[in-house]
Amino acid sequence: MNITFRQLQTFLALAEQGSITAAARAMHVTQPTVSMQLKDMADTIGLPLYEVTGKKLQLTDAGRELEATARAMLLEWDRLEQRIAAQRGLTAGRLRLAVVSTAKYFTPRLLGDFCRMHPDVEISLEVLNRDGVVQRLRDNVDDLYIMSKPPADIDAVAHAFLPNPLVLIAPLAHPLAAHRGIALADLHAERFVLREKGSGTRLNTDAHFATQRFVPRLRLEMGSNEALKQAVAGGLGMSVVSRHALGPDVAGQGLVVLDVAGFPITSNWYTVHLQGKRLSPLAQAFMGYLNRFAAAV
Repeated sequence: MNITFRQLQTFLALAEQGSITAAARAMHVTQPTVSMQLKDMADTIGLPLYEVTGKKLQLTDAGRELEATARAMLLEWDRLEQRIAAQRGLTAGRLRLAVVSTAKYFTPRLLGDFCRMHPDVEISLEVLNRDGVVQRLRDNVDDLYIMSKPPADIDAVAHAFLPNPLVLIAPLAHPLAAHRGIALADLHAERFVLREKGSGTRLNTDAHFATQRFVPRLRLEMGSNEALKQAVAGGLGMSVVSRHALGPDVAGQGLVVLDVAGFPITSNWYTVHLQGKRLSPLAQAFMGYLNRFAAAV
């Protein structure tokens, strides 16, 4: 089959963006150009690659096969470019990362320092909920994944590189704000606002509560740390969040970290990739950088 790299890139843009218009925008070309390239690929393969039902674009079985193959080919080409660059004494190319939403509070700083060390590096960063990151891990879309709770049902390699303490927060004016050594059982009457089920923070929190035989009175589940902090500051309940999500000025957000026995909950941030995955030179360089960063913390 005679399909060009540019056509493969266009098709991946369609798969990721979900529409011809968005794919054209991502590829910086016109919509008719994308439509023409997609038609050429479908004619070459001899099967339709996508269909539109109810204004929603979905890949066909042939389209999904092409997506997986195109992604593997382009990733391997990127690795070749990086291996050649490494032989020339350079660290360059694109590093693809997918991180869970809470990691957005520290990942940009890590990437900023890394890019200053390697100015020719291009970063592709996806910030998603844990389920989204795990799915990308299953599909082997990116070089590395950053999360606090690696999946147990995927054959993957996880490297801890940074502590992720989970703290219990309350409104700044809460009656227990100045207390020390609060027993978790003393919070049985409090209402809680927690992250959504499936998030790393929620999984670690539920596991800790289970070991303490504590059942929180749940008022709300939220998929955003920012909304969660606003809910707590507004008096809707207590919560458990990553200390990284609070920043340096906790009181300025109308919040207080309570001194509760058993807190902070101990957890870590991990880099994760599939078992047997051949890391690119750039991904290896980033892993080495994270190890040095962790040693300095």
